[in-house]
Amino acid sequence: MNQVPPSISELTLAATPNAVAWARRHTVDVLQRWRFPAEGIEVARLLVSELATNAILHARRAESSGSSGTGSAGPGVITLRLWPTEHGVVLLVGDADPRPPVLRAGGLGATGGRGLLLTQTMASCWGYYHPGHHPGKIVWAHVPTRPNASLNEPGGASGQLAPPLLIGRILTGLREL
Repeated sequence: MNQVPPSISELTLAATPNAVAWARRHTVDVLQRWRFPAEGIEVARLLVSELATNAILHARRAESSGSSGTGSAGPGVITLRLWPTEHGVVLLVGDADPRPPVLRAGGLGATGGRGLLLTQTMASCWGYYHPGHHPGKIVWAHVPTRPNASLNEPGGASGQLAPPLLIGRILTGLREL
């Protein structure tokens, strides 16, 4: 069987709030075209939502602090790359802020700060790096072809969602309002 692997998908977006929705749509469209399993698409959609939201916040911080040194007006940009692997897909989201992502535990009343916690829970692995050609950082997460069964079926055949996936769906739903 001779099958050509799909190429890397790349999307550059203005660092505005609606970029998150575009990043999610792009991710779902590309992964469906690549015939990625539905449960993996849902996890990738949630993770892209979290990573893109963080990237927009950091792109704006980098812009307001003048770290780019360009002095240009307007929003910064974020990049989204989807990189298929033998066992899943790597999601890469870049922004202009070189500061590393910080995993923090938000309090019960906190309205934010759980994105990387969800990423750590739902991705098989994640991290960040500073590419030589890019002034900021790229945060990445690997979504396996078949996400951990504990995320989708904690009670076996009961069909209930595990807390991390349920919380992720709720947060994404609220952002889409």
